[in-house]
Amino acid sequence: MRIWPTRLSLSSRFLLAVTLLLTLLVAAILFIIGKREVNIIFEESRNRGVLIARHIASLNVEPLTFWETDTIKKNIDAQLDADLVYVMFYDRFNAPLVWTDFLQARRDITCCSHLPETVDESTTHFEAKVLLEGKRKLHILEVEMPVFAKGSTVKWGSIKIGLSLDDMRTEVAKTSLMLILIGLIGLSVGISGAALLVRGITRPIQRLAAGTIRVSRGDFSHKIQVESRDEIGDLARSFNQMSSKLLATQHQMEEASRRLVQAEKLASIGRMAATIAHEIRNPLTSVKLNIQKVSLTESLDETEREHLKIAQEGTGHIERFIKELLNFTRASELNLNPFTLEQIVEESIKLLRDTCPEKSIALEREYEPGLPEVLVDGDKLRQVISNVLRNAYEAIETQGRVKVQLLQTEVEGRAFVRLRVSDDGLGIPDKDSENIFEPFFTTKPSGVGLGLANARKILEQHGGAIRVVKGEGRGSTFEILLPLKGVL
Repeated sequence: MRIWPTRLSLSSRFLLAVTLLLTLLVAAILFIIGKREVNIIFEESRNRGVLIARHIASLNVEPLTFWETDTIKKNIDAQLDADLVYVMFYDRFNAPLVWTDFLQARRDITCCSHLPETVDESTTHFEAKVLLEGKRKLHILEVEMPVFAKGSTVKWGSIKIGLSLDDMRTEVAKTSLMLILIGLIGLSVGISGAALLVRGITRPIQRLAAGTIRVSRGDFSHKIQVESRDEIGDLARSFNQMSSKLLATQHQMEEASRRLVQAEKLASIGRMAATIAHEIRNPLTSVKLNIQKVSLTESLDETEREHLKIAQEGTGHIERFIKELLNFTRASELNLNPFTLEQIVEESIKLLRDTCPEKSIALEREYEPGLPEVLVDGDKLRQVISNVLRNAYEAIETQGRVKVQLLQTEVEGRAFVRLRVSDDGLGIPDKDSENIFEPFFTTKPSGVGLGLANARKILEQHGGAIRVVKGEGRGSTFEILLPLKGVL
């Protein structure tokens, strides 16, 4: 059974590496500090042993001078306590002179002095020992130093004491425990900080990874939130720029595909229009002329004349349909001249009011002052605006409001003049808003569905665009964009 995972995440590896480094660093620091503390405590024990030995020696200089062993024995027995385990004196020839009861059977300690032959007042011998007392181990620091009579440079003897190291070991154990606790706390804080750091580093990377997956699935609109100004933030910004460019490229490809499909449609419609014009126009002209000739007959009654009038209207409708179809498929060149869009809009409004006098419609104008002129084909643009205004008027049943707005704007760094035509009529259903610019799509009983398709074709020839803007409330809004190719 596999225990260790075959694949570790970036955060797990980073956290594992940081934990290992912190553990080694904390262990090294604790080792150095612990060793230094032990040396300090041991040095304090040595200094304390020297002080005790000198104090006992000073108390027994005079008895040692006169070889008063009983006095020395009483003095050293009186000095014994829990820390001072034993005391003994040697004579000037390094022979054992007096010792405490603890050393009665310990010849390995009383046998001999460890001082060199030549000594002075600063000569001191230290030795750490472990002695057994029953089943108990005694850790001893043995201190031996010479004893001089006052005013003499000759050694009169030496003193050896055994100082218990139990207090020192207890202190060392406390210090070690304290250092371990400090180390564990420091390690915990370090690992927690490392975990937060790892989270701060890996979360943006995880978002980037998730973003690349979404982009690879075609969601180029996905954006990553930029939360930092470091390299990861730069990477997130670069990713967002890349996805924006991919999204723009996708839109361009979709637009190119749409135009290609539109071109194929136009080609098919053109062939169909040529066939219709050839097959229908000549017979239709004959029918029209014969209807006009028959309608001049005086013997016709009122019913017959009404039927002939309906036939004339039908042939006229067919002629208009053929004309619109040929105009839509014909690739005409633009006759560009400088115009103010306000001028063309006003001309279109005047023409429309003359043809729709029966409705009570309030027209609101909102023109930005000082709009520059644009290079357009005036006749074709009037045809477009008239068509849009007619749709707005026809969307209102008997009375309502139409608002026309003109202003300069900027789209993707390019300057445009924007025309908006809004009405409070019946509006356009959501299911139809994507299809209203397609050829032969219409919701009118008498329409042929080429008006808005022709309007889009003309505006695209000008480098502009037309679209339906989804707004609040009832009615609909058409937006036309025309590029400013130069201020004249």
